[in-house]
Amino acid sequence: MKLTHLDGLLAFATVARQRSFTAAASELEVTPPAVSQAVKQLEDRLGVRLLHRTTRSVSLTEAGERYLARVGPAVGELMQASEVLDSFRAGVSGRLKVNAPLVVHEMLLRPLLPAFLAAHPGVQLELTLDDGFVDIVAAGFDLGIRLGESVQRDMVAVPLTRSERTCMVASPAYARRHGLPETVEALREHRCIRYRFPASGAIYRWEVKRKGQVVEVAVDGPLTVSDSLSMAQAALDGIGIAYTFERQVARHLAAGRLLPVLPKLWPTHPGFHFYYPSRQTPATVRAFVEHCRAQIGD
Repeated sequence: MKLTHLDGLLAFATVARQRSFTAAASELEVTPPAVSQAVKQLEDRLGVRLLHRTTRSVSLTEAGERYLARVGPAVGELMQASEVLDSFRAGVSGRLKVNAPLVVHEMLLRPLLPAFLAAHPGVQLELTLDDGFVDIVAAGFDLGIRLGESVQRDMVAVPLTRSERTCMVASPAYARRHGLPETVEALREHRCIRYRFPASGAIYRWEVKRKGQVVEVAVDGPLTVSDSLSMAQAALDGIGIAYTFERQVARHLAAGRLLPVLPKLWPTHPGFHFYYPSRQTPATVRAFVEHCRAQIGD
């Protein structure tokens, strides 16, 4: 720790303990003149002499003894606190609290966690899955993940994926019973699986492309859910048409378990982003972000 960090207090406390400017300088890994100057500046600011100095010895004045009795324990606590921070700067360890939507965990994070935790055994990862929009600072999270368009401007945002396309899908069983819509207007007459935002209670209006613009469409149907994973599962169960991320259901589309609905109208959004409040990023956050981005490579 540099002497300036404690404004001369560390220099004074070390000299008082060692009874020597030279020994104090050796312990603090600075020069004796630097220690002497730091103590002198402290005495000048306080307006009182703290140390008696001779060519052969150093001792505390009465004021110095009383002052050391009060500030000595505090200096020790500050030094211990600095050592704790040094351990965080030196390596990746400690608690990491991450907030992410359910669908992000399923699509992206879940396969990456074992390797990350194995590579960083000192990290304690606390993952909260929440589809709502979360103020991560107020809620005490280190890191959040949301679509880029949802990240507040005062946050540091780091891309996790380049882009995400949302899609409408239905099962072959649903298509046999009800057919598939061929227009947005026909979509309004179908059995759609709706999504209700957990925080606001509002029903999500589906977004589709029309004449180069993204427009919102109100839909109706027999089932409303409040988590993003349930929509795709409900479509697989034949309940109705679901609106979800193409990445989430890509394997079901490829296998024919789900059918595309109005694919020309599927819009593309800015990808998922990590976001956090400060550019002085903790080592745990940096390690997690770098690991996920390297593994996804999107």
